[in-house]
Amino acid sequence: MEDHSPMSEAKRRLFGIFRSHSSASDRNSHDRDRKSPRRPSSANPRSPRRRPRPHSPARTPESRKSNASYASEALEALEAPGLTEWPPEGISKDESLKQGKAMEWIASGVPVIKGIRHSIPHAPEKYYNLYATCEGNGKAGNDRAVPFTAPFTASSFRLQGPDPAEHPWETLEHPSLSFRTGSRPGTVTLNHWVSLSGKPNPAIELREPGMKPREVELSTVLERLIYLESGFEEDYEDLMYHNLYKKLLKDPDKFLSPHKAMEKQIADLIIVLSRSEWIDFSRPENQVVAKFFTSAAYTDQGRYKLFFHQLLLSMELDMRIHSKHHADWAKEQLLSQLPPKIAWDLALARKWQECMSIERYKTGGDPEQIKFHLLIKKSQVKALRRFARAMKWPNLVKVDNILKERDPTVKPLENRSSDAMSYFTGMILPGVTLPWLIMNSLIDCDDDVGANALAALTHMHPNSGFQYKGTTYWSSMSIVGKVLAPTCREVAGWIGPVRPAPDLPRIGIARIRQRRPKQLLTISDVLSMTERSDPLGPPSDSYPVAEYQLLLPDSDDFHDTVRIEKLALKPLPSASPSPPQSPGSKDPSRPIIYDAAVQFAIEGRSWPLRLSYDVSFISAYPCARGPHPLFYDYEYKSVKVSEILTIKDWGGFNNHTNPSPGEPGSPGSGVKDKQNDYDAERVLVIEAFGVPDNEVLARAWCSHWGLSAIIADVERTCMPCAIREAYAACVNVAILVEGTADEESNA
Repeated sequence: MEDHSPMSEAKRRLFGIFRSHSSASDRNSHDRDRKSPRRPSSANPRSPRRRPRPHSPARTPESRKSNASYASEALEALEAPGLTEWPPEGISKDESLKQGKAMEWIASGVPVIKGIRHSIPHAPEKYYNLYATCEGNGKAGNDRAVPFTAPFTASSFRLQGPDPAEHPWETLEHPSLSFRTGSRPGTVTLNHWVSLSGKPNPAIELREPGMKPREVELSTVLERLIYLESGFEEDYEDLMYHNLYKKLLKDPDKFLSPHKAMEKQIADLIIVLSRSEWIDFSRPENQVVAKFFTSAAYTDQGRYKLFFHQLLLSMELDMRIHSKHHADWAKEQLLSQLPPKIAWDLALARKWQECMSIERYKTGGDPEQIKFHLLIKKSQVKALRRFARAMKWPNLVKVDNILKERDPTVKPLENRSSDAMSYFTGMILPGVTLPWLIMNSLIDCDDDVGANALAALTHMHPNSGFQYKGTTYWSSMSIVGKVLAPTCREVAGWIGPVRPAPDLPRIGIARIRQRRPKQLLTISDVLSMTERSDPLGPPSDSYPVAEYQLLLPDSDDFHDTVRIEKLALKPLPSASPSPPQSPGSKDPSRPIIYDAAVQFAIEGRSWPLRLSYDVSFISAYPCARGPHPLFYDYEYKSVKVSEILTIKDWGGFNNHTNPSPGEPGSPGSGVKDKQNDYDAERVLVIEAFGVPDNEVLARAWCSHWGLSAIIADVERTCMPCAIREAYAACVNVAILVEGTADEESNA
């Protein structure tokens, strides 16, 4: 009788991938719907109304590029200087431009933003991932984050191929950390902002009663791991079968049809690793890997032997998938269809092969006293030294001496904690653990910190920071770090050194209460990003010159009256310690939860702004040949940073009245002031030029009201492109600054 169970169907799919090398395969599961309608203004107040023109033919970015001669002219136009006036010389204000000329004068060098939806294999339609890409901005660059040093690339992991990912959907972790960090400290990319609105699939558990792992001794597991360090017997079918099924697995068909084919072995290993007894490394609490192999006596929940057994099966699977006998497309297709739990096992196996080697122990010795050879420890130490200097660590000289390991009586660096073992061995899984491993390793190498003073720093609470010797450091995922980042630098996921916090002890941790922002994206928002940010406006046969305007903000006209007075932290009443545990003598193992605020001095007055919402600051895409004209239907209001304190609840998210600065129609406004309902459709452009405190004020105001914002450096992105990107991202604020961030600040 034919078996139609889900597991059997999954096995048939796995067999087919490696058996059908010549068959066509659809490797792009983008699931795009270009005809998805934009939500109307009443349903989505952040979308432009975009008044239609008569006689509007269908026009897409692809159709614009179909004319080869025009493409050559557009490329030449990118090299031309930007506009200084509108209309340009030789064109009348009453003229209408044909599509080719309109593209040349208005759209050349403008980023073309595309939203993408990917279905998730083996998951219902309600689960999906969202991405954003950019094209068409000439030589201005792309949305890729550049690693600070090679060891920091461990934050991201590409399943197929050794090179860095070229697209955000190629990485194991979601959102992709290769495409997370923006060009300015404390910012993220548009892709990361869009990815936050995706709905990733739940954990998938596969079981088949006939496939179970054999009970094996730890010494057998270790011997096999050592054997695999020198190669894999992929050219010897009988030996490969014997080593897998006689020692590790049970072959349910060993008498009738032994599983000697490699694709059958791959399916069996996937099924066995899907059992519930294994460690699930896709779960954040299990992603500090060293706590499972540092020592048998101190391993988390006694899973020392289980870890090595799972590691061995994962390596057996990884080596079979990447066999030289398999085509690259087959590998890519299989890896894209693996359940998340299995994909993380492969990441573990790959990291172990790159970073670790087991030293042989004496025959009859205790396998639980095994020693490791750390293949990349030297580079990890070098990276940590650079990190400490970049963060201006208060105790840098003593830490530097410890990192040199010249005293043989002092225990090795990797033995100081499980975090230090993970970092110095390089066993860092993709995801958010790297910033915490590197900072905790630095703290472990500083004997002045004191035992357990900062032991509670963990990636499980990313909304955290700490104070050490009058200096604070904040995670780039905390709202305090995001807001104060313009005053310092961002390195390896940390913002610092930052001003002190008087409400914290000299050495202590603070966890910040931060609410979720109210702005969310829907699938239709993402798929219509190109249309909503079109520089020409709705499609038409001709484009009237009078419908566009050139915006030239004066970056030299800025206010120098804003200064940060204080970073204030107020403990929550429910989290306040008992009387014996005052803020100066609190238990370090139990960090207090605080409400954060930044107090500003503006023209002799103090203005506190609460950092209430965990908003995002999105680094604007660069454009070329700017500034670009702005279509009249992109509505905005431009204000100086000193005026934003009079604006209450921009966008209407909190249902408050919104008094606008100045009189209606005053200079700096893109359109005449209208009723409050229209404010929800406009982008508030904040000119935060000048000292970094101006940008901090703008960011703090956004966090106070729960508004995410585009951050645009006018040296890289013109004001109209920033406004259009705000429309694409469905955010209501664009903050203009001047000056490119330090090249090393965004690692």
